[in-house]
Formats: sequence, structure tokens, C-alpha cells
Amino acid sequence: MFMNYKIACAALALMSSVPAFAQEEPASPVTVTGSVGLTTDYRFRGVSQSDRGMAIQGGITATHESGFYVGTWGSNLGGWGRFGGANMELDLIAGYSASLGEGTTVDVGLTWYMYPSGADETDFAEPYIKLSHQFGPVKGLVGVAYAPKQEALGKWCSDAACTVFDPGDKEDNLYLWADISGSIPDTPVSLKAHLGWSNGNSGLGPNGTSVAPTGKYLDWLVGADVAIPGTPLTASVAYIDTDIARVEEEYLRPNFMVNDSKDFGKSIARGTVVFSLTAAF
Repeated sequence: MFMNYKIACAALALMSSVPAFAQEEPASPVTVTGSVGLTTDYRFRGVSQSDRGMAIQGGITATHESGFYVGTWGSNLGGWGRFGGANMELDLIAGYSASLGEGTTVDVGLTWYMYPSGADETDFAEPYIKLSHQFGPVKGLVGVAYAPKQEALGKWCSDAACTVFDPGDKEDNLYLWADISGSIPDTPVSLKAHLGWSNGNSGLGPNGTSVAPTGKYLDWLVGADVAIPGTPLTASVAYIDTDIARVEEEYLRPNFMVNDSKDFGKSIARGTVVFSLTAAF
């Protein structure tokens, strides 16, 4: 009897020392999210970067519970000598996002735009700050992105014929924008709108990489997103346009015109309807 009691106590002690494997593992301090998508035209600030053609895009972001995050995003480009000969854009992103309470969030970071296999002077860095607020089902956002003087933003060619050059010229670029989006109750549909204003050099920069292709101009977007039930897919449609005038398009030939045989000579800054399908993970 005494021996059985000792064995029972020993068993209980052993059981109490074994880790509780059935318990849930503590949540990771890092959250990884990403997406991959297909679009009929890669438009950056209203201007096509894919020669009005289709683009495959994708990105991934790792966010720490403290609010710091790092990520990368990429897309194919139109090529044809633009972007220093690169056919791909690869962005490296790092920043910090924090809640200010009452549905308001501030986001500060930097994007490094890279064009792999392109000329060295095509890459540039652009810090940004965004402030967003949730108004019930509607979200509003305002942002400022300012790229300090860099060769990639410089005006290397002073006229349309490129008869006067200033290699190594450095210029800066300012971009201001506002977004608004909101879901339609009891539907998978969300509506969105965007308005942006660029202020940079009056050309495309070396090899067509300048983010403000005609100095000062406006770009805008109106569209809708539809979440496909039971899937991670979102289908989107948007009308995108700029106020870049025809005279400015002519000034920027040939970089500012489509170069493929199908749409040769068409502007890459005029209004268009863009369709896309994106899978999030």
C-alpha cells in the first residue's frame, strides 16, 4: 500500500514537470503578408510603366508588432530602352506605422526604386509620410512623398531632340496625394478614388525614370474592388487619367509614346480603364 502511494506521487510529480504541449504556441511578433496579381496596365502616378501592356506584380511585407516593417514589391516594365534598359522594377520598402488613437494611423518610411540590369543612375530613394483615418466604413488617406535631388530624377536632356545634354544633373521630386475608399454594406464591393499632384523636372530623366514626367501635373483614379467570396482573390477595375497635355506629350517623344507595333505612337499618359486580379496571402 505504501509502495503504491509512493509510485502515485512520483507519477504525479513527473506529469507536473512535463510541458503542456496541448497549449497554443505564443503568437509570433512578426506578421508576414503579401500579394501577387495581374493587371492590364501598370500605371504609376497616372503614367503607364508597361507600355500600356499587361504586367505581373507581387510583393511581400514583414511587420513587427512594434510597428516597424520591411518589404519588397516588383513589376515588369515596358522596356524598349527606358529605365536604363531594365525590364523590371524592384522596390525595397522600410518604415514605421503607429496608431494615434480614434481610428487615426501615421506611416513613415522610405522606398528605394531599383531597375535591375539597368543603368546605375536610374535607381533612386523616396521618403514618404502617410496619415489615414477611418470614418466608419470609409477610410481617408493623405500622403507626401519627397525624393531629394538625385541623378535618376535629373533633366539630362534639355529639349525634345536631345541636342543639349547635362549628364549628371540632379533634380528632386514632390508628390502629394489623397485617397478615399469604402465598402458598400452587405456586398463584397468597395469603391475607391485617388487624386495626386506631381512637381518635378520637365522631362523623363535619364532613360525615362523620372517619376514626374512633365514637371507639374495631376493624376486621378476612380474605381471599384470586388472580393471574390471564399477565395483570397480581389477583382478590380479603375479609370486612370492625367492632365498632361498633348503638347507636353510631343515634347517628350520618344520616351513618352508606346513603342510596340500594336499601339505605336499612343500616349502612355492618357486616360484608360485598367483591370486587375490580385491574390492576397
